[in-house]
Amino acid sequence: MDADRYRMRLEELTVRHKVPGAALAVMAGDELAEAAAGVVNLGTGVEVTPDSVFQVGSITKVYTTTLVMQAVDEGRLDLDAPVGEVLPELRLAGVEDTGPITVRHLLTHTSGIDGDHFEDTGRGDDAVERYVASCARLSLIHPVGATMSYCNTGFVLAGRIIEKLAGSTWDRALRSRLLDPLGAGQTVTLPEEALRYRAAYGHVAKAGEDPHLATTWGLPRSVGPAGLICASAREVVAFARMHLDGGKAPGGAEVLSPGSVAAMQEVQVQVPDGVTPPRYWGLGWMLFDWDGHRVIGHDGATVGQQAFLRAVPEAGVVACLLTNGGKATDLFRELVGEVLEELAGVAMPPPPSPAEAGGGADLSAYEGTFERESERVEVRARDGRLHATITETGPLAALSPEPVREVELLAVEGPLFVTRLGDLETWTPVHFYELADGSPYLHMGGRATPRVR
Repeated sequence: MDADRYRMRLEELTVRHKVPGAALAVMAGDELAEAAAGVVNLGTGVEVTPDSVFQVGSITKVYTTTLVMQAVDEGRLDLDAPVGEVLPELRLAGVEDTGPITVRHLLTHTSGIDGDHFEDTGRGDDAVERYVASCARLSLIHPVGATMSYCNTGFVLAGRIIEKLAGSTWDRALRSRLLDPLGAGQTVTLPEEALRYRAAYGHVAKAGEDPHLATTWGLPRSVGPAGLICASAREVVAFARMHLDGGKAPGGAEVLSPGSVAAMQEVQVQVPDGVTPPRYWGLGWMLFDWDGHRVIGHDGATVGQQAFLRAVPEAGVVACLLTNGGKATDLFRELVGEVLEELAGVAMPPPPSPAEAGGGADLSAYEGTFERESERVEVRARDGRLHATITETGPLAALSPEPVREVELLAVEGPLFVTRLGDLETWTPVHFYELADGSPYLHMGGRATPRVR
């Protein structure tokens, strides 16, 4: 590995993709290479260094799943037990019995619970507990186990399970049961902890604009187990390395059993369109098939920050890229794709792209209004093309630089379309499909959204 070359490449690509700042860490075997570029905050001009901490967003879900699997190892939790056995206080709108929902459903995004519930329940140690109570107004957007829909809510519920089993907050359980054994001193969950380090601030922008500081730094404490970890890239890589080493910390202590490590990487559910990266989900982990090679990882997005983690178990290679705005997805695909192809011999496959010849198909079957807790998508056919108006709703809409977006959906094949969001060059798949009972859904960004009219 050549850290100087990685740094020069990172500096070049952050400028090209308008990313204010980024940090990269790569581990191959026992060797670690790090690179940093840009600034943690455009307002202050403080430079990014390899030990800068960024919000890793939903990569947090793999940490939370690891805590859950520790409880499974200890015989204190059964993945296939009803969630209600551990959280009898959980209530959902229009659901008389939560019994069919298991812990496994929470960890595989198949519970059916409306997934983007970002209720701010305060800064107290009871934030997650109060969040569970706030779920009483949520309904199921699909029958339990009927499909896969990315569910932040489910991971906050999993975090509350950890709290009840540990007799402490999720934050403290994370520290004592996982971070301290890994020696992850720069991995934190609260803003006052992040202030001890060179902490990145998020940047946002409308299409065609340059990034500027977001109006707020982070998400509410109530959603901590789903996405509030802040860390340096090297410590995220070290966490993933533990999963490649059969659950052992650098000193040899067992953090997680080899059986639970393997279980987390086993296919649990396929993404409905069958082509969207990731194609499958394990327990917590996203699972990728890169030309026959198994790759595990997770992505994360908060207010103006994005994070990307990929590991190739067969090669013992891990890469983590942390960013604070701009076209981060394009940067990730270009840089991490290069790194993993060079070190692990695996090529990142391209996402679906529009068919060369389009038009002529009857698009009326795809028209309708699709809606869930935080988003409404209105799809209409016009002049032989399919168009969508995407409207963000709920608490996070006020934080978005562009809460209403008009996009064109371009045909790939059959009910699979793609679109470009903002200034991204990377295509986003949009899949129209039906459940076994015939109910129509739209799948985009990992979420299943039912047609309401």
